[in-house]
Amino acid sequence: MELLFAVLSIVASIAVGWSIGANDAANSIGTAVGSKAIKLTQAIVIVSLFGFLGAYFQGCYVTKTIGKGIVAMDKLDRRVAVALAICASFSACAWVAIATYWKMPISTSHSMVGAVAGGGMAIGTPVAWKVLGNIFICWVLTPLGGAVIGFIIYWILKQTLHHILSEAMINRIMTILVVLSGCYMAFTWGANDVANATGVCSGAGILSPKMAVVVGALAILFGILTWGHKVIETVGTGMVNLVPIMAFSAQFASALNVQLYTLLGIPVSTSHSVVGAVFGVGLVKGIKTLNMAIVKDIVICWVATPFVSGVISFLLLKFIPWF
Repeated sequence: MELLFAVLSIVASIAVGWSIGANDAANSIGTAVGSKAIKLTQAIVIVSLFGFLGAYFQGCYVTKTIGKGIVAMDKLDRRVAVALAICASFSACAWVAIATYWKMPISTSHSMVGAVAGGGMAIGTPVAWKVLGNIFICWVLTPLGGAVIGFIIYWILKQTLHHILSEAMINRIMTILVVLSGCYMAFTWGANDVANATGVCSGAGILSPKMAVVVGALAILFGILTWGHKVIETVGTGMVNLVPIMAFSAQFASALNVQLYTLLGIPVSTSHSVVGAVFGVGLVKGIKTLNMAIVKDIVICWVATPFVSGVISFLLLKFIPWF
């Protein structure tokens, strides 16, 4: 039975990785596609390569927080820890898959953190509410930081470049920079989000930290290649019509934002970061340029995410005798 639970936990984590790739690929390169700097197929290749590299080389930072920081899974009875890993992974995956079908860019970080906390409450183990509180504060600051940085970068570029370069030259330069910043964003995304896929497996002792990162990275890659195009449409064109200079500003601002939290070991939302950055860039041209209906739907899904996945995880562990 223990072996079966371990296998189910790995399968559930792979499913989460798939859902991350499907939903969050847009965070890295959606703005580049929206600005027509690159084609969708080119974007998928870029985000697959650099997302994997980020997960492999820097994914260990946040994996520790997801696996042990919210609920001390390494201190639990092994069977209980594995059951929690299965339920948390399934719960997070279910909600992210639904949101991806709706083409809503939500946070897999929020979904997994909520699922782990809900599962911990169900089995009566201590939940590190202080850690959750710090993560929640960062969740609020992430889109705000992305918006502020994006606004500043785009405003500075808009005020300076148009005085020294032609519009055609600006677009050529920014097209190159959009691709480069997309590579950087994909790297930081892979580094921060791979923990959401297999952090619980690492915390429960089912996989070693390095093996957890590799399995999670491959699962994310599969998600990108299958459903990654869905949310790219929303991020790239749903909120505001982007030109290359706007796309670069949003991507670079979002990447800087996420990189800071990754080095601190804090699981934040690349979705929040890039949506905030796109919003901030759009504000430079005026709020009327933004599709506020789409923004409203995205925010509603953001708020619901940790609670929905947490409730699913809680109910699974609390009321299903098998677990």
